[in-house]
Amino acid sequence: MADEPTGNLDRKNGTIILDIFKKLHEKGSTIVLVTHDPVIGKMGDRTIEIMDGKIL
Repeated sequence: MADEPTGNLDRKNGTIILDIFKKLHEKGSTIVLVTHDPVIGKMGDRTIEIMDGKIL
């Protein structure tokens, strides 16, 4: 579970973190990630959008 894992990182280190998550997922791990970045959100197999406390 990761809440905005790339939020305070530069692009290089953000990419490193996302690559780690990708490798973990490829090995069968489930990754739960919270982000406000739609580009990162689209990387997931499944996304859930929440607005004003409600699932869209």
